[in-house]
Amino acid sequence: MKQFEHSQVVQELCAITYDMWRNGWDEYNGGNVSYLLSEDEVGELQEAAPRVKVEVEAIPESLVGRYLLITASGSHFRTLKDHVKRDTGVVRIVTNGYEVLWGFEENRKPTSEFYMHILAHAKRLSINPHHRVVVHNHATNIVLYSLLNEVTSRSLTLDLWSVLTESIVVFPDGIAVLPWEVPGTHQIGLDTAEELAEHRIVVWAKHGVLSTGVDYQDCFGLIETADKAAKLALDLQRISGKPIAENNVLSKDNLRAVCQALKVKGKYLGE
Repeated sequence: MKQFEHSQVVQELCAITYDMWRNGWDEYNGGNVSYLLSEDEVGELQEAAPRVKVEVEAIPESLVGRYLLITASGSHFRTLKDHVKRDTGVVRIVTNGYEVLWGFEENRKPTSEFYMHILAHAKRLSINPHHRVVVHNHATNIVLYSLLNEVTSRSLTLDLWSVLTESIVVFPDGIAVLPWEVPGTHQIGLDTAEELAEHRIVVWAKHGVLSTGVDYQDCFGLIETADKAAKLALDLQRISGKPIAENNVLSKDNLRAVCQALKVKGKYLGE
């Protein structure tokens, strides 16, 4: 299956994981990424005999029969590009779990956030049939902002919109915030999926961020924009010594004007 290793979808996975490590978002073995493969992208893997079968409860029916390229538990994004067949793999999702068809060499297995990934994919597919990618990392400024401030979905979204004009265009649906939870559990997967019904980005307070999109760049761009806005907000707080809203930031009227000009609808502007 050498051809799949050098396919565009795998090479783009190598690129985004390395870029996230380079940005400081994925220290050591932090972060995980998954990509729903099309039939054309799966290619000959459809005929591969399963090497491993793993049972997982409550598989979403909409994902049964789909193929998922996903990073491995313990993978290091700094070096993933040099160990693709060890640090990533392809699984076929079945009614009671998944079958490993490619990758995960040296007895590796999918990320501990596997259940969250399949729930996230199922939820976003129900909203956008073009959805393909889920990315989780520890974007530094977003995490720091949630440590310094008691954030809610509404407060974080409005703070970030108010310091970076284009951010409301990039994520007009806002950013959901989950209070801190233990990672890798079924519960955080369920709670994340619930928020993805109305948002493409979910912040796990005091932990990290998850984004969903139609391709890798879509997910990367969402986090990149939110993290830059969080950095601006942090610097503004530090320099001024005042809460964000007490500074010379964009008003709701300013944000409404942006929405009107660029034909988007800001989720929290009507409140």
